[in-house]
Amino acid sequence: MSISPPIELHCLGRRPYLPVWEAMRSLTDTRDSDTPDQFWLVEHDPVFTQGQAGKPEHLLMPGDIPVVQTDRGGQVTYHGPGQVVLYPLLDVRRSKIGVRDLVSALENAVIALLADYGVEAHARPDAPGVYVKSVLGEAKIASLGLRIRRGASYHGVALNVDNDLAAFQRINPCGYAGMAVTRLADLAALPAEHQVGTQLASALASELKRELLPVCA
Repeated sequence: MSISPPIELHCLGRRPYLPVWEAMRSLTDTRDSDTPDQFWLVEHDPVFTQGQAGKPEHLLMPGDIPVVQTDRGGQVTYHGPGQVVLYPLLDVRRSKIGVRDLVSALENAVIALLADYGVEAHARPDAPGVYVKSVLGEAKIASLGLRIRRGASYHGVALNVDNDLAAFQRINPCGYAGMAVTRLADLAALPAEHQVGTQLASALASELKRELLPVCA
């Protein structure tokens, strides 16, 4: 029985969205049989991103925050400082991972991570992402969008940790008018130097039954 090699974890720090998206596409388009699977862990400068089928009416008041039309699935979402973004750049054909299986793995990784902080969360079959119960009722804490191209995945999951949530009021998050949005810092005590990003990467590797090889600087 063959054993899959470890997934490399690359910690990119804070980066603008567009160059990271272009780098993901480039890696995907130049992959060969020897290209390692990678997780990219990043925090973006403020940006709204529209999915392939994104409808302009879900952008309410973008204001001074740039809008980028991307090639992932889903509608509009927001990325900004304090939000953990994890991109699984995987050869799904080689790993024999179905798209639905990868979506479930991403959702389950977030759910497992939140459970470690004492937060109960769940996924919804009608709206990809992860949700929690809050004083506002059901609230979204993580957004998800993927693209499969040339048998490989890119884009991924964004988890609200200690980011400013005000920007979500300028959009219909993921295309749902009035959807409440929350963050981990409002639900659990977070250490000042938390490791939520690497914890999420470890949880996803576990869901995929793969080893994780940190190559972070």
